[in-house]
Amino acid sequence: MQYLYYPGCSLDGTASAYNRSTRAVLQTAGIELLELNDWTCCGATAADGVSRLLSLVLPARNLALAEKMHPGLDILVPCSACYLNLKKVEVKVGSDPGLLEEINSVLAAEDLTLTCSVKVKHLLEVLTNEVGPEVLAANVIRPFEGLSVAPYYGCQCLRPFAVFDDPEEPHTMDGLIRATGADVFTWSMGPKCCGASHMNTKMEVGLALSGAILAAARGADAIVTVCPMCQLNLEGYQEKISRLKAEALHNTILYLPQLLGLAMGLTEAELELNTNLAVGADFQTKIAQWSADTATAAHS
Repeated sequence: MQYLYYPGCSLDGTASAYNRSTRAVLQTAGIELLELNDWTCCGATAADGVSRLLSLVLPARNLALAEKMHPGLDILVPCSACYLNLKKVEVKVGSDPGLLEEINSVLAAEDLTLTCSVKVKHLLEVLTNEVGPEVLAANVIRPFEGLSVAPYYGCQCLRPFAVFDDPEEPHTMDGLIRATGADVFTWSMGPKCCGASHMNTKMEVGLALSGAILAAARGADAIVTVCPMCQLNLEGYQEKISRLKAEALHNTILYLPQLLGLAMGLTEAELELNTNLAVGADFQTKIAQWSADTATAAHS
């Protein structure tokens, strides 16, 4: 199974752990990723405030490159913001020939043409519907029995395009978490906003939103995410939130493929776990114990 792969800017920088763990897990599961040649920024959230057309042309350029590089292959996108921008173009131009013509008039400067034949798929969609929990479970060598994991989706992978899950009551991560042997932590905060860029513009709002998520996850051993911004907000502000709330609101925050990779026996170095800002001592102790138990079982 092959996919074109669009990592996006965050995964090429501050979220390199998401990039590396995604590649490692998919390779272990037998999936080949072909990184998109000459990819560029999707526009993130800033482009739309500058120009409507720019906000469409930037992701459209990457889709046109995908069609040129390998016609017929779907494009896999781990970052939820990148997924949203690329998916928006796929959906909008599919129903608006005039918009497609407008975009192509700009892309013509690079001899590119978008036909909208490529399908944009989020990592979570591919893991759930095309790889499947059963395949992932078959690759697990270090099952995490007794570990309680809270699935956190955030806003952008399910809204406004509810392609592969219910944006109000998402469940796609449940089977993936259970494939590792862990239990799914029961909560209602999975699709709630983490504050997003409010951490830079209205920090009190961002801290309140991320704080509510951390508070709701008390009792879970870890929270897993599929969005670089969600990951950063939930792991990077725990001290500030704890001081603000006058209570300890610390938890381990992992990218979903980091959890899957650990269960598959991939090393912490292969998953760049050392770059995470919040991996608790209790979680590290449990992982070390499971590793020891797995090694003992292998030699018995």
